[in-house]
Amino acid sequence: MNKLKLPGAASQKGWFNLEAGGSAIPETQFFEGDSAFSFLGLTRTQRLYGFAGCLAAGFVLSLLGSILLFVGQLGSFAVLYAFGTVISLAGTGFLLGFWKQTTLMFKPVRIVATIVFIASIVLVFIGAFLIRSDILCIIFVIIEYLAYLWYTLSYIPYARSAVLKVFGM
Repeated sequence: MNKLKLPGAASQKGWFNLEAGGSAIPETQFFEGDSAFSFLGLTRTQRLYGFAGCLAAGFVLSLLGSILLFVGQLGSFAVLYAFGTVISLAGTGFLLGFWKQTTLMFKPVRIVATIVFIASIVLVFIGAFLIRSDILCIIFVIIEYLAYLWYTLSYIPYARSAVLKVFGM
């Protein structure tokens, strides 16, 4: 049985080969400047894996925290959920670096979403430890997700306008 060989197929290292298209995406497109982890000498692929790992770890911690919320462990929820969110954000250090990400977060187009996002993380702690209300914690988490969505949409041209148009605003 003859197998069809694709050009360059022998040089691929697996089905998820980010190095194969090394010249397709310029190094500066996603990795402007030095990342926060440049002292480690990581390749672009390793930095993408670091970002994905932080994103996944943050998601798992936030999910575990959410489960704890529904079994009545407000304090554990707040700590795991906030820690998961911070780890997810720290993953951007692999891509852009912490300073670059911070300056992008506080650009005028994103400042309101950033402030609401950070404030909602603080409000989750207040809802869990001071007020001890699971309903308020859920509300603050929803606000956090909406603020993060609005923040993310600011990176996509015309995305915010399209969302506002869909909702008739």
